[in-house]
Amino acid sequence: MRGEEVNTMLAKSEAKILHEKISDKAYSDEEIIRILTTRSKAQLNATLNHYNNAFGNSINKNLKEDADNDFLKLLRATIKCLTYPEKYFEKLLRLSIKKLGTDEWALTRVVTTRAEVDMERIKEEYHRRNSVTLDRDIAGDTSGDYERMLLALIGHGDA
Repeated sequence: MRGEEVNTMLAKSEAKILHEKISDKAYSDEEIIRILTTRSKAQLNATLNHYNNAFGNSINKNLKEDADNDFLKLLRATIKCLTYPEKYFEKLLRLSIKKLGTDEWALTRVVTTRAEVDMERIKEEYHRRNSVTLDRDIAGDTSGDYERMLLALIGHGDA
């Protein structure tokens, strides 16, 4: 399916499949991978909304059974990135800036890959979650040409 079209029956059916596979702890089952990788954002959101409504938990909450499982971390990140990319990338930016010492690789990767895609929504989400602008945190955590480059990439007017 492409675009904004949503097949409600398909969403219900695939939500049930996802729930069954997750309940059986068959996390790497081909059906889970197929659903997550072949559906439009609108269809996937409909499926995940139905999952939440029908089974009482979000899929990511049900995938937290084994917090140390790298495959489950990847599944959760994939779902977040596909459904709410601004939240996913906000979290990556926050973690790269707010820890002891800047994770320059992660900060650079997110800013450069999202600069022309959805940076405005990410900046809004960052401000909403952190009560401070991304511009301010980048300026407070970096310096020199690196700071100016990052600020320019995120669309800061003074850069």
